Amino acid sequence: MEGGKGVMELSAVELHHKQFSMRWRGFDPREVELFLQQTAETIHATKMEAARLQAALEEQQKELSAYKEREKAIRNVLLNAHKNAEQLKANAEKEARLIVAEAELKAEKILQGAHQRLAQLQEEIAELKGYRIQLESRLRSTIETYRQLLGTEKEEETESGMGGRVKVINR
Repeated sequence: MEGGKGVMELSAVELHHKQFSMRWRGFDPREVELFLQQTAETIHATKMEAARLQAALEEQQKELSAYKEREKAIRNVLLNAHKNAEQLKANAEKEARLIVAEAELKAEKILQGAHQRLAQLQEEIAELKGYRIQLESRLRSTIETYRQLLGTEKEEETESGMGGRVKVINR
């Protein structure tokens, strides 16, 4: 008995060797023998086909399992690649922000230095203008003093009557 179903499982050999008791006016033993042989062959062929199909099913299940494992591995690889790509993108964006921030800071320092230099140059220019004004004023004063001296000497020459002669200065 198999699985409590009450069905007896017979092999082809058991069917082939099965013997029936003889009764008066019973079945034709040849027909029964032929039928049992055909049934045994059918059962044997069915069992062989079932075994072949079971083996094929197991092979297919192994292949399916292998494909599922490959699919899982591929999904993991794709997921990791996607995560890595996102991480690389985030890192690149962060690095770009840092580079821009550094460039802005450097530009601000350069601009601040240029403004300081501009203020320094403007102070120097204003100072030089002041020196120029002082120099011009002194130069005018000196020129005016020399004019006055020349004017005084001409008056003295004219008054002394020397005209074109050279006046000797006592030392």
